[in-house]
Amino acid sequence: MEEKYIMKQRIHVFGASGSGTTTIAKIACDKLAYKHFDSDSYFWQHTEEPFTIERPRDECLRLMNNDLSNNDKWILSGSIANWGNVLIPYFDLVIFVYVPQDIRLERLKKRELERYGDKVFPGGGRYYESKSFLEWAASYETGTMNGRTLQKHEAWLTQIECTSLKIINNSLDDSVTTVLNAIQNSCT
Repeated sequence: MEEKYIMKQRIHVFGASGSGTTTIAKIACDKLAYKHFDSDSYFWQHTEEPFTIERPRDECLRLMNNDLSNNDKWILSGSIANWGNVLIPYFDLVIFVYVPQDIRLERLKKRELERYGDKVFPGGGRYYESKSFLEWAASYETGTMNGRTLQKHEAWLTQIECTSLKIINNSLDDSVTTVLNAIQNSCT
């Protein structure tokens, strides 16, 4: 009997802030002509000062459900662990990306500076927000602050019934290749 290959069409790529999930998803979507969605676009209200006001959870889920159910081929990046569990049945493939803390924090510092410029330095208008965000991101492995933690992500991954995989400490190119292979080389 000949194996038939069917590409995965509804993928969730998640990990700690700064692990590269959005970048990986965007590149994979460009290569596959898939639609890209990011959980932060739903979780946070669109305001002049981004990433400051959370949307009500029911509104996040309604917006996500609408986009995911009205598109056939997509990758959702970011974390929906626990607050977005009702979306789990959508997924054909879930990919957990883990990058060590020192690499993640350097990426996040660079991103903060690119987004907000001098405002992130002492005396700047975003200094305390940026400092708090980086402290929160640094607590991912220890789980000492609310929100995303390694322990929560690993526990959430055990709830997934579809195919799942972990990418640990790969380069961006290797991570994208791994994701593309997982999507394209699914056989039934």
